[in-house]
Amino acid sequence: MTELPPADVLATALSRQPPRRDTAASWRHWCTTRHQFVPAPRLTLAQWKTMSLAERSLHDMHRTATHVNMPLLETPMSIKVSRLVNRRIRNNAFKQKPSTRAGVMVSGWGYQGKTETVCEVLAAFEEDWLLLHDQLNPQAVDGTRDLHLPIAYVQTPVTAKPKSTCQAILDFFGADTKNMTLPELVRQVAASLHDHGVKALVLDDITRLRMHRADDQDTLDLLRAFMSMNVTLVLIGVDIPHSGLLREGRWDEQTRQWLLPTSEHARVHGLEATQTERRFDLVELDRFRTTTPEQITAFHAHLTGLEDNLRLLKAPPGMLTSGTMPEYLMRRTDGVVGLLERLIEDGAQEAMDSGRETLDENLLDEVILSLDDPGRDAAAGEIPTIPGSPAPTTSGHLKTAPARPTKNRNTSFDDHGPGLAQPSA
Repeated sequence: MTELPPADVLATALSRQPPRRDTAASWRHWCTTRHQFVPAPRLTLAQWKTMSLAERSLHDMHRTATHVNMPLLETPMSIKVSRLVNRRIRNNAFKQKPSTRAGVMVSGWGYQGKTETVCEVLAAFEEDWLLLHDQLNPQAVDGTRDLHLPIAYVQTPVTAKPKSTCQAILDFFGADTKNMTLPELVRQVAASLHDHGVKALVLDDITRLRMHRADDQDTLDLLRAFMSMNVTLVLIGVDIPHSGLLREGRWDEQTRQWLLPTSEHARVHGLEATQTERRFDLVELDRFRTTTPEQITAFHAHLTGLEDNLRLLKAPPGMLTSGTMPEYLMRRTDGVVGLLERLIEDGAQEAMDSGRETLDENLLDEVILSLDDPGRDAAAGEIPTIPGSPAPTTSGHLKTAPARPTKNRNTSFDDHGPGLAQPSA
């Protein structure tokens, strides 16, 4: 029989707090512990029945933790994003020229894994960079003791203004921002980026900026100015091409990049050393699509990866990939990675609670997806529309739409249109 971990070890693993990444300490902690979770051992139903009630309870808790902490699975879409972000950050980090570093914009709808994909690339780069320089800042001034932080991850404030954005960046470094004016905050941000040896500044949920507001225009102007500090700016947001962030930009056919004008706001505070335009690579992290055989194969491969991480006691081979299950999962989630994982997580828990210990369409029909998340801004598109989700009635109550509508033919693998429009070659 597979040996189970001691109860105290399992309790420690299951009691960990959800990770934060918006401070230097929490980012470093996440980087060093992100792959430490150990999934539950695989047991057959017969092995599980030989356990005592206490052992079963612990093992079932470990199975639940395994289902909600699945590893980040690569997809063809995430690989494309990872390669671009990795290439841009590493190339910029080794540049010795005084020219402005091109930035990256990662676009996509909510729950498609943009943040996790980018953060994994950044964490791997930080590990390599620190190893290369023996954990020390190669640009440090003698006598200083600033922490070397190659990556700074910042959540864009819901109501973003130049002052609050600067404060959010400085909060990452633990700097005191009390009673500081905007010019002082800007200078402090520039100094912190330089003194800590930051190579990439990540602004997540950047599309919380509303370009019809003057404060938000000034904030974006300010962020472009930080690119003059030899830092790679990585902006992550929902539907960036249609958010207004690129409305002042122009597409350069020669470089295949978006060019944005220099920052008028930042010149006031003396950050801009040159008048060159700011360059951005724009890449989209799309959902799964099933228009071509290659796309269908990729979706099946992803389902195989999810199935391999499940610990259900009666799961047959091909539980998620055989029969009509792939079409069903596509219909329920529209190919959105986050929705798919949520459906599988909730379905696995229902399978355990009910004793069925396997996933099928009848069981998953009982799972109603709900994405109420106070940490996400629905108005900014951070929460996707759920196929077949409950619709509000005039009385304010929810009316559940049929989970499996009857149709003359199966249209699950019909594509519903292209992804976000990309400039033509």
